This record gives sequence, structure tokens and C-alpha cells, in this order.
Amino acid sequence: MAIKQLRSLSGAKFGLLIVGLLVLGGGSFWVVRSRLQSRQAAVVESTEPAPRRVQVAALGRVEPAGRVVDVVAGESGRLGQLEVAEGDIVQPEQILAYLDIYAVRRAERDYAASQLAEAEALLVAQTEAGQASIQEAETRVGQIDQPQLAAIEAQQRNIDSLQADRQIAEADLARFERLYADGAIALQERDRQRATVQRLREDVLSAQARKQELTAARETSLANADAQVNSQTANLQLAQAQVNVESAAQNLALAAARLEQTIIRAPRAGQILQLYAEPGEAVTTNAPILALGDTQQMYVVAEVYETDVSLVAPGQRASITSRNGAFGEVLTGTVEQVGLQIFKNDVLDDDPAANADARVVEVRVRVDQSEVIDRLTNLQVDVAIDVGT
Repeated sequence: MAIKQLRSLSGAKFGLLIVGLLVLGGGSFWVVRSRLQSRQAAVVESTEPAPRRVQVAALGRVEPAGRVVDVVAGESGRLGQLEVAEGDIVQPEQILAYLDIYAVRRAERDYAASQLAEAEALLVAQTEAGQASIQEAETRVGQIDQPQLAAIEAQQRNIDSLQADRQIAEADLARFERLYADGAIALQERDRQRATVQRLREDVLSAQARKQELTAARETSLANADAQVNSQTANLQLAQAQVNVESAAQNLALAAARLEQTIIRAPRAGQILQLYAEPGEAVTTNAPILALGDTQQMYVVAEVYETDVSLVAPGQRASITSRNGAFGEVLTGTVEQVGLQIFKNDVLDDDPAANADARVVEVRVRVDQSEVIDRLTNLQVDVAIDVGT
């Protein structure tokens, strides 16, 4: 049936049909080919690496080396006298200001110092007096000991002499006894010799008893003299203990510490950036009197987004610019420290569309041209960190 219909068509119509079929087939071929080429391009593009980041941009603020130090008073009161002005360069421990009670505390310190001096002088006087008494007692010991010792030695020599005489007399008595037995001497001579020996024996005993008395007297005298020395030593120690030198020294230390609380000193070298209080105003230990910073070396604290901080490392170079024209040139610096904590950003962009709740990491950049911004602490700047090197 279809063949009959085709045959019924004229030759021209049949040619047009063939051309149409050819056009339709060619169009379909080109559509399929285009789709295949697009898919191949997408595959190739997905396998190519993404462009490498060469810079990390961040907002930052200017601050001195070691950050800004707010100096407070050691105790609450009123500010008495300022010794510095804004812009002054100060050294560590330099006096910056006094509280109004400084004069009172200084008088207390001076009074405590005088009490300590009096106690020390009294201690010296009592020590000297006690040592003199001890020396006197020790001298008395020598004065007692030497004569008594000499008397004992003399008595010993007397005993030795008497014993020698007794020995001779006893030898003579033995000889007299033999002579008397032989009838060579009379009974009276023998008895006289016996009496001599007996007397010498009694003299020796008497001399020995005297020596014992002298020895006992010497020991008693020495004991008494030593007791006097010990007594004088104890009196000296008691007198020294009664002098409150240590207590006076502690009072002086306390007064000096209280005086120091009325003096405000520089914790380190730097420049006075701002005065928060004037003489006569009330100050507390929670409210700073002035701000101090080491402007010899300035830093920029760049707030880098938490998503970019992994690209930042110490040693990388950075450029710093001022969007409000605070300085005209482009400053340079080096990343010195990358923070270890994530914070909410403090430096806000002027763009109302900027993210005000961004999470950032503080990166400290050491500035090469500190003299350009040494009077621009807390200035907002733009920072570009070269992370591609």
C-alpha cells in the first residue's frame, strides 16, 4: 500500500522528501556531536587544578610593639601629680605620677626608719654594755684563779719538802733503832727521833689537808665566777631580745611598700600615648591613668579569616595601605606571629555588606617603616599578605 502511495507521488515531491530526510539526519548528527564535545570539555576542566592563591587580604589595626599597656595605680585614691605628658618617651621604672597621699606615706616611712635606727642604736649600746660585763666577769675569773692556783702549787711544794724531811727522819729512826738495839745510843735519843718522825708525819698530813682546802676553795671560786659570766651572757641575750630591731625593720618595710603604692612607675620603656586622668581626679585600681606603648617598633594586627589562616605563616611579606589617606605610601612588613585562637573580628569594614560576624585569627606583622605610623596607634589599615612565595 505504501509503495503504491510513493509511486503515486510525482517525481518532484519525492525528491523534496529525500532532501528533508537528509537535512534532519545531519542536524541530529551535529546536535549529538556538540553534546559529546561539551561533556569532554567539562571532564577536562574538572581535572585541571584551581588557580593558586597568591595573596590573603585582611583588615588590620596599628599598634606598638608589645601592645598598648594601660597603667593603673597601686591603690584607689586621687591623682596628686603627673610627671609626664602625652608623647613623652619614658624608661623602665621611671616615675609617671604620684597619688595625693604620697606625702603622708613618705612621712610614715621616714618615721619607721627613725624607729629602726633607734632600735639598732639601743641594740649596739646594750650589746657593748653586756660584752663589757662579760669581760669583767671573765677577768675576775683570772684574778681569782691565778693566786689560788699559786697558793695550791706552793702548798704542794711544802708537802713535798715535808715528805722529804719525813723520809730522812724515818731513815734516821731506823738507824737509831739498830743502834739502840746494839746499846750504842741511849733510849732518849731513840725516842727523840721517834718524836721527830711523828711530827713530820703530822706536818705532811696537815699540809695535805691545807692543799685540799685551797683546791676546794679554788673550785668554788671558779664556779661562782663562771656563773657570773653565764649570768652576764644571759643578761646580754635578754637585752638583745628585748630590742625590737626585727619588728622595727618589718614596720619600715611595710611603710616603704605602702609608700611605693602611691608612686606610678613605667612598667617598661615606651611612649605616653594618652592620659586618661588629670591631677585631682579620683583613680581606682581598675581604671587606667595612662596608655603606654613602645612606638620605636610598630606592628599591624591583621584579622585573617579563619578560612584563609592556613595559608599564612611567619616570614611571609606583607603590604599595608591606608584607605583613608592617613599615610600615602605603601608600607611593607613581615609576618612575625600567627595567633592560636579564633575571635570575632574587631576591625569592621566600612562596607555595609561586609560580614560583621566573621571569625578571624590575629596575625602580627612587623612593619619596616615604623616612623611613618608611630603616632597612628589603632589606625585601620588594609593588609595584603603574600602567600604565593
